[in-house]
Amino acid sequence: MKASIRLLNKRRFLPLFVTQTLGAFNDNLFRTVVVLVATYGVYSNPQMETRFSALATGIFIIPFFLFSALAGQLADSHDKARIIRIVKIAEIAIMATGAIGLWGHSIPLMLIAVFAMGIHSTFFGPIKYAILPQHLKKDEVLGGTGLVEAGSYLAILGGTVVAGFVNSQIAGAVILLVALSGCYASKSIPDAKAEKEGEPIDHHIFRASYRLISATMHIPRLFLAICSISFFWAIGSVLIIQFPPLVKNLFYADKQVASLFLAIFSIGVAIGSVLINRLLCGKVSARYAPGSVLAMGASVLWFEQVIGRWHNIPVHRFFSVPEFIQQPGVILVFSALLAVAITGGMFVVPLYAFLTTTVEKDHTARTVAANNIMTSGAMVLGGFLAALASNSGFSTSQILYSVAGMCCVAAWLSWRLHCSCD
Repeated sequence: MKASIRLLNKRRFLPLFVTQTLGAFNDNLFRTVVVLVATYGVYSNPQMETRFSALATGIFIIPFFLFSALAGQLADSHDKARIIRIVKIAEIAIMATGAIGLWGHSIPLMLIAVFAMGIHSTFFGPIKYAILPQHLKKDEVLGGTGLVEAGSYLAILGGTVVAGFVNSQIAGAVILLVALSGCYASKSIPDAKAEKEGEPIDHHIFRASYRLISATMHIPRLFLAICSISFFWAIGSVLIIQFPPLVKNLFYADKQVASLFLAIFSIGVAIGSVLINRLLCGKVSARYAPGSVLAMGASVLWFEQVIGRWHNIPVHRFFSVPEFIQQPGVILVFSALLAVAITGGMFVVPLYAFLTTTVEKDHTARTVAANNIMTSGAMVLGGFLAALASNSGFSTSQILYSVAGMCCVAAWLSWRLHCSCD
């Protein structure tokens, strides 16, 4: 663990870590503000709230499905640090658009910015993992991956907390300031020249995506790792979509409490990201993945049981955070939610390390891009099914039981991955 933390003192890692963390904070702050504005300020119907939450998630994720192949090709054939700087300049323009949408309370303009941030993240995503094997030693990659994941979720924590406590005018100013800071931090990232420069790029997005997936998924370890990661994010998308309507309509709590739920989830994944690196001692292995995701499924069932015993009486107003944390049983609610997130973080981090250590360095970005295509598809499907289930009258308990079942499938996939590596 100490060895991993020492990476934060290295110029070959710290600027990337700061740039990634600021970007995750900004992205999550903006998207959370948009969802909370719709949930608490526009809609008053649980089905509509869930539908909008799924819509915002889908709009953000669709660019991953469309442009990941192009992003992976660019990252593997050009200097990754230079692409990061270009992407961060684009973030300033995107956040300016989003800020105007927030200041003018324009939902369409905000959703346009959400889509643009999805494009931004599509091009940045493959690089943040693919650049690590170029700047870090082999025994540092897992630790660096864990720190990137932990930093991401701590940034998500910050974004969710801030989103619940600021109005749209302040949020617009903050996202602009953070975008400028991220652009400045990116200038210090060391160059990461392409292993093979000048390779031709296929600009046909669907053909490129098909070829990329075909070229990646035939490798058994990558196939199993990508399928496992995809299941995890499908599970995560279902859970996160449920949180704001759940907090409002079951717990009768305000948007600050909704942010608190998302923050606790982020803290848990960050803890799990760091804990699994300690358990594995820097070795890339799926040893603990099956047990971790089964524990995640058990934690989801625990969470379902806890909220099923919740008996709150509507008081014609929403509970604030101080009022909510005084309610009987709230410790069990938070503990179960934290357990879900910790075990999820322990499951997914080693799988990301597989993506960057199984293939040659000149194919790492494309491998991550292939994973992003599959993962984005799984998240869109998960969000669509969650919205469909809600509109069809399925209860939160029924949806959570389905999530626990998905954890069993992920455990089977990760067990096969572990066995294939022995």
